[in-house]
Amino acid sequence: MPIGKNGNGLALLERFIPDGLSHAATAFVESLKINTISEKSRRGRLVVIKRRNIFGERGADLINFYFRVAGVTIRYLSNVQDWRRWEASCFQMLNGDRFRAKITDPRTVRLDKLPGQSLWDHMKQGTLNKRMLESAAKEYRRAHQFWRDEFGGLWSHGDASMPNVIYNEKTRRARLIDFEIMHEKSLPATMRQADDLLIFLLDMVDRVPTRQWLPFTTCFVKAYADRDVITELQKRLVIPSGLSLIWWNVRTNFAKTGKVERRLRALRNAISKLQLYRPSPGERARQRRRASIICQEINPGMPSASSRTLAISDKAKAASPGIPRRLPTTR
Repeated sequence: MPIGKNGNGLALLERFIPDGLSHAATAFVESLKINTISEKSRRGRLVVIKRRNIFGERGADLINFYFRVAGVTIRYLSNVQDWRRWEASCFQMLNGDRFRAKITDPRTVRLDKLPGQSLWDHMKQGTLNKRMLESAAKEYRRAHQFWRDEFGGLWSHGDASMPNVIYNEKTRRARLIDFEIMHEKSLPATMRQADDLLIFLLDMVDRVPTRQWLPFTTCFVKAYADRDVITELQKRLVIPSGLSLIWWNVRTNFAKTGKVERRLRALRNAISKLQLYRPSPGERARQRRRASIICQEINPGMPSASSRTLAISDKAKAASPGIPRRLPTTR
C-alpha cells in the first residue's frame, strides 16, 4: 500500500509508530551519522572540518522520507554537492565579514571556528541571559533579510536550534552555524522564518525555570520585532498530532505535554499584548534584493553603515547560490 500524507497509508503508518515508540524511532534516526565533524588548527586558525560520510546520503534520504510522510517541512540536503555549496555559501553570507568557509574536496567543507559558546551550552550551564537572547534574535532578524535565489525569497535556516547559535561574550555578538537542512522551497518566507523562531523557542520550553520562561521568550520575540513573522509564530505555538508529534517530541526533549501546553499558552497570550513592528511594503520589497547591514560589527577602517560603497561592494561579493541538537545537528 502506498504511503502518503493523507489517506489509509498514513493511518496505517501511525498505527505502527504510536506515541509510545517515539523514543525508539528517535534513537534510530539519531544513530544515522550524516556528517563527521572535527576541529583542527590551520596556520594558527582553528577550523571545523565537516565531512559527509559514505552512507550519509542514504541516511539523509531515510530521514527525509519520515519528514515527507509526517508533513514536517524541512529536508536534509542529501546530495553531497548540494550540501557542500549550501553549507559554505550560507556560512560565508552570514559570517564572511570576519570568517571563511571553503569546499576542500568532494565530500568536505572547512569552516573557521567561531569564537564563543552555543546558547545551548549557556542554557545548560545556567548562564543564559536576556542579552544573549536579544543578540540571537537580532542575528536571526538580520539573516532573515538576505535574499536567496534557491528560495525565490528571503532566507531561512531550517535547523534554528540553540546549539546552532554561537555567542561571543567579548563582542556580544551571536552568529549562526550548521546549514545541513533547508525548508521546503515552496513555503512562503514568513512561514519558514516563523518556523526558525519556533525551533529556537522549543529548545527552552523544558529547560529554563518557570520564572524565566516568559521573560526570556518575550525578550527574544520583542528583539526580533517583525510583526508578520511573529504573528505566524503565534499560530504555531500549539502541540501537533499524528506522526509530526514524534518530531515535536524530539525538539522538546520529550517534555511533559501539560507543561508544554501551559508555557506555550502563556507565550501566545504575551505575544498578543506586545507592540511589534510591521515593515512597510516598500521596506519588505527592498529587503528582497539587498541584505540588511543592521547589527553588523563595524571595525576601524570599514565604511560607515550608510555608505553606498559598502552596500555595492557587499552585493558584488555575495556568495554564489549553491541536528536540532538532537536530530539534525551533528555537531
